[in-house]
Amino acid sequence: MIPDKLRSQLDFLLEADKMKSIYRQTYILADESRGASMREFEGEREVHHRRENDAEHSFHLALFVMILAEYSNEPIDVLKTIKMVIVHDIVEIDAGDTYCYDTEGYMTKADRETAAADRLFGLLPPEQEREYRALWEEFERTDTPESRFAAAVDRMQPMLLNYMKGGKSWQEHGARYEQVYDRNKHIGDGSDTLWEYMHGLLENARENGML
Repeated sequence: MIPDKLRSQLDFLLEADKMKSIYRQTYILADESRGASMREFEGEREVHHRRENDAEHSFHLALFVMILAEYSNEPIDVLKTIKMVIVHDIVEIDAGDTYCYDTEGYMTKADRETAAADRLFGLLPPEQEREYRALWEEFERTDTPESRFAAAVDRMQPMLLNYMKGGKSWQEHGARYEQVYDRNKHIGDGSDTLWEYMHGLLENARENGML
């Protein structure tokens, strides 16, 4: 017989698998499949022009935190920040991904995501529900060193990938330089160093017609 606590934890983990099917607007960088080795031996190339999903995004952010934590404006608890970025988008299982420049979508975003947090974190045993719901709320408030740095890399990662893809997503959505600047200048709230670098890329993107 499965203990109630374990059943609750497994219910949550199985729901979290749905993050793999929530696709964002950012394109992955991979140009060809490296998993289908037999196809490669046969000379067949599989080109990837797909968007990343929420699970991939959260994993990548965890790596960003691990590798770039030294550039935070303030000392951070790295493990806490990793936990934060891993769960920060889990609400999109119910609420969907709201494109960052979708003004109309942002009008209902908070309500949709709060309802999703109620259901999804509510699947966990009470102690873990409190811990991970609190991390999600802290990320949303950006009022601690950890949440400011988490928010910084959450903006930096898609901006960096989009730049490396030649501004593909910006161009598809007609994003303007001013929009991208206004959203991403908040990287500096978590890391002046990372914002200085990304600002330089943004200027280069404008000069090269990506925006």
